[in-house]
Amino acid sequence: MLSARTFLSTALGVGGFLRPPVVAAQPAAAPARAPAPVLVPIRSIGPRERGRIRQHLLGLSERDRYLRFGYAASDEQIERYVSGLDFERDELFGIYNRRLDLIAMAHLAFSPDEAHRDCAEFGVSVSEHARGRGFGARLFERAVVSARNEGVKMLFIHALSENTAMLKIARNAGATVERSGSESEAFLKLPEATFDSRMNEIALDHFAEVDYQLKTRAKQFWSFLAGLQEVRSGVRAARDQSSP
Repeated sequence: MLSARTFLSTALGVGGFLRPPVVAAQPAAAPARAPAPVLVPIRSIGPRERGRIRQHLLGLSERDRYLRFGYAASDEQIERYVSGLDFERDELFGIYNRRLDLIAMAHLAFSPDEAHRDCAEFGVSVSEHARGRGFGARLFERAVVSARNEGVKMLFIHALSENTAMLKIARNAGATVERSGSESEAFLKLPEATFDSRMNEIALDHFAEVDYQLKTRAKQFWSFLAGLQEVRSGVRAARDQSSP
């Protein structure tokens, strides 16, 4: 079976411009022992996914909502947040499981003020059962690629000082973190977009879309099999009842 990276190289003709660390699921080890990077499919989220976004955020605990939004957002406040998402201006990214549940998502919010169009803010949330896999860091790296290609020079992360996981992601990326009481502000300077960075984004988008379509087909097939099994069970039961 082809590895994810080999698949991308074959399908798109990508070579040196594909930067595996952007989506590597594990930190790089020593060069001689480094395993082949595992690509995490991260898909751009559109307005049709509002329902999944809502379900993901409402599934967060009170503590997780507090860390994500800076306050313990109520169901009503989350509903307003989801309804107000601007998919034309901002970018949203998601990681899905095999059942197509949204288990991690990121919001890359661009400034609505033209004077600050070179600035953007990043926010992320990961379902409790999906933690410990580096999804938050992978989403941050994916957002950096998109922000850079959109001309963003400064990427900001506003987080509670106790949100050590988010601040660690920022520091590992080289961001400067300034703490002010219970809140912290991290900012990362981004280099200008290049041909490599743009092709990298195209490759990542294509890989994520292929993965999503495969999961969709698999889910549909399993649903078909489940329905077929129910029909067979019904026929078998009817046959047994009619037997003398």
